[in-house]
Amino acid sequence: MQWPHEISLLSQHCNATTPPPFVMSLLTPPVGACPDTRSSIQLRLGCCSRGRKALTLQCTEIIMGNAQDKPSGSGGAKTDQATPGFRRRSRAGSTEKPKAGKGPPEKGSMANGATQGDRNQSKDIPPDTSYLDAPAGALPPHLGRLKNEGNHLFKKGQFADAVEKYSAAIDGCCDAGIESGEDLCILYSNRAACYLKDGSNTECIQDCTRALDLQPFSLKPLLRRATAYESMERYRQAYVDFKTVLQIDIGVQAAHDSVHRITKQLIEQDGPDWRQKLPEIPLVPLSAQQHHRQKDPSAELVQAREAKKAEARFASLKTEGNEHVRKSQFHDGLEKYSECLKIKPDECSCFTNRAICYLRLGCFEEARQDCDSALKLEPTNKKAFYRRALAFKGLQDYLSSSSDLQEVLQLDPNVHEAEQELETVTGLLRQSLMDGAQLTPRVDTQRTPRV
Repeated sequence: MQWPHEISLLSQHCNATTPPPFVMSLLTPPVGACPDTRSSIQLRLGCCSRGRKALTLQCTEIIMGNAQDKPSGSGGAKTDQATPGFRRRSRAGSTEKPKAGKGPPEKGSMANGATQGDRNQSKDIPPDTSYLDAPAGALPPHLGRLKNEGNHLFKKGQFADAVEKYSAAIDGCCDAGIESGEDLCILYSNRAACYLKDGSNTECIQDCTRALDLQPFSLKPLLRRATAYESMERYRQAYVDFKTVLQIDIGVQAAHDSVHRITKQLIEQDGPDWRQKLPEIPLVPLSAQQHHRQKDPSAELVQAREAKKAEARFASLKTEGNEHVRKSQFHDGLEKYSECLKIKPDECSCFTNRAICYLRLGCFEEARQDCDSALKLEPTNKKAFYRRALAFKGLQDYLSSSSDLQEVLQLDPNVHEAEQELETVTGLLRQSLMDGAQLTPRVDTQRTPRV
């Protein structure tokens, strides 16, 4: 037998005509193996240069008496069993990950990482079913719960289950003789939405048609039927439904996009005369258009619209007030700023601006009150301090005026108007103190000598 080159070298090193016994053990097939096992081992050792080098190194160390366990990363040869996470390479070149241990899980732990206590706690928490009692039109309570449950399943993407709930509600209405066209229309339309999501376009078209028989020119059934028609490449019917939707509400952008898209398909399909091949587009009565447009918007939408209007009116009034002040029309400016404060009672600038009007009109007490309100909103507002100082000056409270002017200069030493006003107020304060001293009668502390 011709041995691989490395094994022959080992045999020569040992002065043996045959390979060493431990090498022969590698080449000896296990009991019961086929006769070709040895040749396959020889072939693997002879063809894989990487395996040959590793085997040669390990065998040489054993022969020389230097074999020892080497730590990881030292460059020593490693066997499959000694290397954690070793991936065994198959003949096709793919790698196989070692199988994870199948030991028992730790006490109190679950396979998904949750503890038994967490699992027990989750069982104790009842599921939220408050959505079942939501308003459901004029439907009886048990049918309303079916409808609400269908809505809940639809939101979760469980369309087949939602179809069952809507179907049960529809059957219940028919059995009970309920003739509420609006509620039945909604049930058919909702079930059609489920069919559309599941790709059941024929069933979707049928339910939408039933809904439109109950409530003609209802927007959602028309949109869903048009979408189903387009999915089935029935472009003429889809075009008619989308155009009907736009008669009801011209603001539906999805209908505009679909009309443009389908128009290209119809031109390609029917040529330049494609309009003549369309079914008749129904004329939506004005009552249906008004009914849709007069639907009450949501509370959030109403609030947003009102806030937008109020903001626009506030900006307009404030601008008008500023213009009146520039033109020295202080009465008119006072009215505009007062209107602004009705819209935004916490707007500091409106208080300080109205204080100017009060000062120019000689209403010093009202000006002081407005400045007090502004300082409550913004305690470091320089304009409020300065204008309150002017109001105190008008009220002849020179000490308070001087204090406010000093606050202004402490906040901003570069306000020259405050420096000049402080000099004036200081002079007035000194003069008032002198006048007060002259008016105060002197008391003679010397006693009159007795006669």
